[in-house]
Amino acid sequence: MQIGSVTTPFGRRPAKLALVKRQLETNELPQGRTADKWKVFRDACEAREALGVQDRALSVLNALLTFYPETDLTSETSLVVFPSNAQLSVRSHGISGRTLRRSLASLVDAGLIERHDSPNGKRYAHRDRAGEIEEAFGFSLAPMLARAQELAHLAQKVAEEARLMKRAKEALTICRRDVRKLISAAIEEGAEGDWMAVEAMYIGLVGRLTRNPDRLLVESILEDMRMLREEVVNLLEVQLKSENMTANDGQNDRHIQNSNTESTNELEPGSEKEQGAKPEYQNESKRETLKAFPLGVVLKACPQIVDYGPGGLIGSWRDLMTAAVVVRSMLGVSPSAYQDACENMGAENAAVAIACILERAGHINSAGGYLRDLTRRAERGEFSLGPMVMALLRTNGEAGRRSA
Repeated sequence: MQIGSVTTPFGRRPAKLALVKRQLETNELPQGRTADKWKVFRDACEAREALGVQDRALSVLNALLTFYPETDLTSETSLVVFPSNAQLSVRSHGISGRTLRRSLASLVDAGLIERHDSPNGKRYAHRDRAGEIEEAFGFSLAPMLARAQELAHLAQKVAEEARLMKRAKEALTICRRDVRKLISAAIEEGAEGDWMAVEAMYIGLVGRLTRNPDRLLVESILEDMRMLREEVVNLLEVQLKSENMTANDGQNDRHIQNSNTESTNELEPGSEKEQGAKPEYQNESKRETLKAFPLGVVLKACPQIVDYGPGGLIGSWRDLMTAAVVVRSMLGVSPSAYQDACENMGAENAAVAIACILERAGHINSAGGYLRDLTRRAERGEFSLGPMVMALLRTNGEAGRRSA
């Protein structure tokens, strides 16, 4: 073998050192090694980007494998196939001669096949008197047998990368929808804050996505998008807290005014207040929690409850609570269960819980038992309406797009 001359086994061009190394590894194949040729081919297809091989070249490789009569590649037999260009072109779905030559060269460079040329460059085989092949000239499939395990590891690595990329894209899509819906709802509700600046930040993050982004870019944008979502939720919670405090102050003022009026019941020695019981409004204010999202977000997540509002419309939290009373009765929730929910969650949150239960009524066996379970969890501080509302918001948003 004359490395670098035109008569090398690598074809009519100088051999590359990488190809020489691969040929030496191929020549040292241990006896008895076997591999399923189609499994190795599938692994090569999975790892085609890492190998630098195009689809046309893989089609040619598939054609070459069909000329090898056995299913398993084995070092015990000759791994050289010797089809003509015309035969290869037919089994490669009729590709042109020029494309065929480029594909063969690509497979050689990728280390999937080796050239085993005859002195005159033709492909043929010498056979003995019994018809068995003694020596063949053409393309050797020995590299696929030698690299079977390596190709399997490459394929697994590519599959894992694809899985991580898919998960990152899915998470980014969901996060984008959450931020988009929160910003839109805040603007529609007239929430305080510089929402145009928040919108600009959102558009800037989306604009960083390229047509074919890599996983690191997607994960970087996902992290920033999650931070933006947390910031938006914090802004809404601050405003809701402010509104809730204002409402509580109003309730306290009204209670002080009412407590100054004369009442024969308050003068009775057996009254609860005279025995030291806490006023009812104080218990409610301690148990009441903040509304998770603006009313517009709740109605987008739970559109069915709108039909039960006054006149088939819900324009305020009072309308939502009125509709919740109707739905509560329809779902078979007892008055005591709903009263407990109001006392532990707050009237608004209890109404939102009823709206969420209505949306998932087909998946809940006992609406009353479900509400009592939510109430107990809320009393222990283990329940928040936010995840429930956001899950319904995503579900109804996707259903709306499918119907459109």
